[in-house]
Amino acid sequence: MFRGPAEDRQMIAELNGTYADGVVRKDPATWGSVWAENATWDFFGNLFEGKEAIVGFWSQAISGIEAVSFHCVPCMVDVTRDTATSRVQTQEILHMKDGKTRVVGGLYEDELAKIDGAWVFTHRKFGIVAEYNPQEG
Repeated sequence: MFRGPAEDRQMIAELNGTYADGVVRKDPATWGSVWAENATWDFFGNLFEGKEAIVGFWSQAISGIEAVSFHCVPCMVDVTRDTATSRVQTQEILHMKDGKTRVVGGLYEDELAKIDGAWVFTHRKFGIVAEYNPQEG
């Protein structure tokens, strides 16, 4: 379901592209630019509050990854004036620094706000839909 102005939905799709670019390049500044200052992130039931805490945790987590391929596809965007909700499917291939590989399909459930003309995430909830670890057979 995609509802709301096409321009806003395109901006939200591009916001997800910026997020993915930050992940692949392991760049906290790029990745952090998509969050509202007072955002919350529910990551496997662990709630991080505020952009600084979110980016701090992410920077620590990404440090254990040697390389990552990250793709995300918005599968639902519903815009109502200056707020929106969305669902975004992700596919990740992670090469960990310990030599292990993980292949993860995930789902974000998002709340967004348009602040000063730019869309940002105000809340993201992430969960794994499916995972494959080749080294486990």
